[in-house]
Order: sequence, then structure tokens, then C-alpha cells
Amino acid sequence: MTYTQTTPEHGAADRGSADTRGDVDDVSRVLEPDGSRVPDAELDPWIADLSPHELRALHRDMVLTRRLDAEGVALQRQGQLALWAPCRGQEAVQVGTAHALAPGDFVFPSYREHGVLLGRGAKPADYVLAWRGEEHSAYDHTSINAAPPQIIIGAQSLHATGWAMGAQRDGSTDVAVAYYGDGATSQGDVNEAMVFASSFRAPVVFVCSNNQWAISEPVTVQAKYPIAGRAPGFGIPSLRIDGNDALACVAAMRWALDRARRGEGPSFIEAVTYRMGPHTTSDDPTRYRDADEVDAWAQRDPITRLEAYLRAEGVLDDSGLDEVARAADALAADVRAACIGATTRAPGTMFDHVYAEPHAGLARQKAEYVDYLAGFAKEGAR
Repeated sequence: MTYTQTTPEHGAADRGSADTRGDVDDVSRVLEPDGSRVPDAELDPWIADLSPHELRALHRDMVLTRRLDAEGVALQRQGQLALWAPCRGQEAVQVGTAHALAPGDFVFPSYREHGVLLGRGAKPADYVLAWRGEEHSAYDHTSINAAPPQIIIGAQSLHATGWAMGAQRDGSTDVAVAYYGDGATSQGDVNEAMVFASSFRAPVVFVCSNNQWAISEPVTVQAKYPIAGRAPGFGIPSLRIDGNDALACVAAMRWALDRARRGEGPSFIEAVTYRMGPHTTSDDPTRYRDADEVDAWAQRDPITRLEAYLRAEGVLDDSGLDEVARAADALAADVRAACIGATTRAPGTMFDHVYAEPHAGLARQKAEYVDYLAGFAKEGAR
């Protein structure tokens, strides 16, 4: 599509030379920043059947994601969470791609994909208990088909590829999806995963949210040319889309999923977007980026863009917006209640559920740890 259109048989077809700073004119999109609709011969067929209900649901989940994200930041600032990775500004790529998934597909997110988890049906407690330190993973991954958020940068790309190869051998049509940022593409794990995925034509989609900043380093330090241009070197077709255009994100993911289900192997999507907030709540982005850059990207807000389009189409009105706002506030209240009302378990329970069956070695370690903690109580009693 916009940057490359490649198959392993035909090699790469370079269709652009823009640098990696997120040139908004070198991406595929169907919605302009003001919400006006523009034709795109390659993306349009994948979203032609979106109903008014589906469009409203897309907008609703983006608004809920932003409200959830704001609540996560507030809870961390109030000392209720140890850390939070904000996703403000990236709601379109997260929710748009998640809405294209089938129930059996399995996602492997990074620590920032709150909108993906929402799209997979995560419960209020699922977003916060791990960040509060109450659980190793706050949700049952089998119930929402989502792996625990990965902290190790890029590791989930290998996990997703391995899962996809297993699904392929089982004769399943389900697809794995790995989500990561632009910085992760410099990790060996991501490149190794693409080698395996391409070699075995694994049904996996790599979604790179190019949000312009890998912690405090700009994407220009990660790559000289658009990241989507790397995938053809592995024999993987890639798209470079406007990551603030929710409809383009739905279309791109549908394209990639269709390829995977037809046995055509992996695809790579670079969604050009922007991290409006800090890398995590331990970061201060004012120390390394210009306020004018942030203001410029604020004019491309993904929620404002989709909302303008839906209003113009008569799909969304004030009463609908009020209903969504109430739902967002209700979600935030439930998340807060789940966080503050969490009960800390006994320290020894951290050894539970490490293995599916009882393990003598682990039982011994647990007993030693419990005895170790009890020793502090004995010292205090003296």
C-alpha cells in the first residue's frame, strides 16, 4: 500500500523515501485530521461493510480507553499504582486493530496496549492489579486471548510467532498479533521473530506503533528510513498507515488477518502515531521534546477526528456522546474501586500457580521463604 507492497516471491517495491519522523503525508489514510473522508483504493474495500453500530462502537472504545488511561495516571500519581504507561494519542491504532480481530485470535501486547485489552474484554481489575503489585498477571490470558503485557522490550514478537507456528500446525485459522513500539524494532527479538515468521509463513501480524519516541530517544535514532521498509527484507509485506486514523487501522488489520488466514504468512503494519504523554509515569518528556511538536500532534487527535466524521455522517449526536461519556466515567470508577479495594495476599502465595502440577522443589522454596519472613516477626518480639 503506501510504503511497500511486497511478497516473498517478488521482492521489495520501495514506494517512498520519507524519513522516520512520522511524515504524515507518507502514510495511507481514509480520514483527514479534520475528519473529512478521502478515498483510498487499497484501504476502502476493507472497511466498506462497517455499519453505524460498528463505527459507534469504535468511537466508544477509544473514548473509554482514554478515560481509563487518565485514571491509570491519576492512580499512580496518588500512590495507588507503582507505575503506568500512558497511551493517550494512540487509541486509534489500539482500538482499531483490536476491533478487526476474531475471538480466536491471540494478542501479545506491550505494557502500553490498554485499548487492545479493552477490545478483548478485559475487566476493570485486569488493568491495575499487576501495576499495583498484587498479581504477576492481573487476568486469565485464556479468557480474553491476550498474553500478559510484556515488559521486556520486543520479547512478545517471539512469543506471538511461536504461538502462530503452533496454530498453523494445529490446522487453525486463528492469528497471533504482536504489538510493540518503534524502539522495539531495534531489538534482536523482533528481527529474529520476523525471520522465523517469514521462513515458516506463520500466521502472525506485527503491529508497530511508531509513536515517535523510544523513551527519550526520537525514532530518527532507531531508523533512517520508515520502519515499514524493513519488513520486505524479511520477505514480509508491510503497510505504513496513519495511526491516528481509526478506520485506516481497521482496514490494515483486516488486510493482514486475511492474508494470514489464507496461508500467505505474516504481515507488518507501521502505524504512525504520537505518544502525547510520558513514556511511563516515571518519565518527564519536557526534558527532551519540544512543546510545539506536541501541540502539532494534538491537532491530529484520533478521537476528535473520528467523532467529526461520525457527526458529519449522522452516525453520532450529542445524546450518543453523553452516553459514551457516562460509560467512560463508569469504567474509570470501576477501575479505581478495583485498585483501591484490592486485597494483598500473603507473600507465600507468590509461589502458587507457577506450575500446573505440584512441584516438590517449589514447595521447598516456598517453605523456606515463609520461614524466612517469620524470622522477622521473631526478632521483633524480642
